[in-house]
Amino acid sequence: MLIETFIRKQLALKAHTVTLVEETDEYMVVQIDRLGKRLLRCGVCRQRCREVYDVRKEREWRDLSMRKVPLKLRYRPRRVECPRCGVRVEDFPWAEPWARVTTALANAVAILARELSWQGTAREYGLDWKTVAAIVKRAVKYGLANRARPPVHVIGIDEVSRRKGQVYLTVVYDLERRVLLWVGEDRTEEAVKKFFTEEMGRRRCQTLRVVCMDMWAPYAKLVRDHAVKAQILFDRFHIVKHLHEAVDEARRELWRRLTSKERVDFKGTRWLLLKNPWNLNSGQKERLSTLVRWNTPLVRAWYLKESFQLFWTYKQPWRAKQHLLKWMNSAMRSKLEPFKKFVQMLRSHLDGVLAWTKIRLSNGAVEGMNNKIKSISHRSFGFRSAENFIAAIYHCCARLPLPAEA
Repeated sequence: MLIETFIRKQLALKAHTVTLVEETDEYMVVQIDRLGKRLLRCGVCRQRCREVYDVRKEREWRDLSMRKVPLKLRYRPRRVECPRCGVRVEDFPWAEPWARVTTALANAVAILARELSWQGTAREYGLDWKTVAAIVKRAVKYGLANRARPPVHVIGIDEVSRRKGQVYLTVVYDLERRVLLWVGEDRTEEAVKKFFTEEMGRRRCQTLRVVCMDMWAPYAKLVRDHAVKAQILFDRFHIVKHLHEAVDEARRELWRRLTSKERVDFKGTRWLLLKNPWNLNSGQKERLSTLVRWNTPLVRAWYLKESFQLFWTYKQPWRAKQHLLKWMNSAMRSKLEPFKKFVQMLRSHLDGVLAWTKIRLSNGAVEGMNNKIKSISHRSFGFRSAENFIAAIYHCCARLPLPAEA
């Protein structure tokens, strides 16, 4: 089989043919031309067109390498008179409109870009990283338009840091199918509103049953406004995080009041107080028992932390509520300001906290997704724009279909 015939069949050419294949010092160049007077297709609607308006200047497209030799396609595109769209550039069977790489190379780059950074992918195929970025964005656009959209019942909402300075992205995760649903810039009410209005829509919002999130007020307000049938569940991880912060703040307040000599006994107790008792080794247990014998605010804080953890073990809602109310009264009488602030936060979000007894879910899967998102940023040494970062997250985490998989 001639090399021209092989390339023509691989490119699925019907109205075009390969006229010449020549090798230069750097590339193997494939010259393509129109085959006879076969009808060309409109580049917008792909309708067959009988009339050719004019012939444009020659263009080049990069293709997959052949035996490690870079391959380039050369062709002088025609503009056709489409009865529906008017004068348009013809459709190319080997590439997308406005692309400078073939569809085969674009699919190969998109697959590798899920595993490597854009710079590493560009280096592998001898491209510029901006070309890889354009390919990934085009693949994400195609995937978002062609992905399956089954009913969503349980979602998790969380934020992930994009760079230093309190700059965040908001991620929404389907906790049933374990797949990323949406990524948005910032964590403001206006930014996250796009998920409910554009991504979900009024009809699909009615299918939401549980929304797991942290105690960020804009998230809760949006859920109450747009997903009226959904139960808000505040994530266990974030509640325990606030509890640990209260313990640590109590330790810091005590530390500031101690003398230099007294600080020797309390030095290195931060993680000792925050760890679960069953995770302590023998030396840590002995030191903790010594601390407990002293009637200090730090010991009261530790007892409050351990007694609060019993809330997660209750399965009957009324028993859990009874324990939590009793604990909040004890915390308010403890004379520990950090715990009083924690109790005030619990009281303002009590319904979402008590929902744990009926819906034992957490945002653990979302936290795992956040770690993957951070690894995407680290392997690329960060992204300058949120647009590129969001495209990379969708491409690697949302399980979007590629054009080759259609």
